[in-house]
Amino acid sequence: MIRLFVGLGNPGPEYEDTRHNAGFWFIDDLARRLGVTLLPDRAYHGLVARANTPQGPVWLLQPQTYMNLSGKSVAALARFFKITPEEVLVVHDELDLLPGQVKLKKGGGHGGHNGLRDIHAQLGTPDYWRLRLGIGHPGVKHEVANFVLRKPPQSEREAIFKCISQSLDAVDAMLAGDMNKAVTVVHAQPPRPKPPRKELTDKPIESGKTPPEAPPG
Repeated sequence: MIRLFVGLGNPGPEYEDTRHNAGFWFIDDLARRLGVTLLPDRAYHGLVARANTPQGPVWLLQPQTYMNLSGKSVAALARFFKITPEEVLVVHDELDLLPGQVKLKKGGGHGGHNGLRDIHAQLGTPDYWRLRLGIGHPGVKHEVANFVLRKPPQSEREAIFKCISQSLDAVDAMLAGDMNKAVTVVHAQPPRPKPPRKELTDKPIESGKTPPEAPPG
């Protein structure tokens, strides 16, 4: 089961609504759903909440170290409560997915994401779960730093929050340890609307023309 939910972002009101803080947005919504409040905890260098669930206690964490040192916060809490990497879910913004796209996976590279890079180093392994919230890509590499630290337009923000809502529906499966089901829920695509049925109608006869005679028989 997932015992530690981590949302990545940067502290401070100037970063609150920026793309890089999509992970924080997820944790805020999860805290509301579980009825808990995130509070500062110096021991874990972040905002922390504990939720008591039927499956046992789980922790929610928003590192306050700034993105590049996220692993310092994650590793401190995980080590103290003896949480293994396989029991950790890190929620982060993903350049390689469009707004409105979301992926859940275990392991893999950090893809240049500085928060993931530090978590890799601090945990000593990439084998933790990641929830990748698409934010899109500016198109050129040298604009990435400014892009992630800007606020998305309203349409993109709504698409990201729709993915967050869909992902929260998978939390029960995560707490139950059924990660295959969680992946299915996160990756579920809404059904495509069916095209309207064409009603069969007799074609009108053009004026001045005699209708063809029915074949004999």
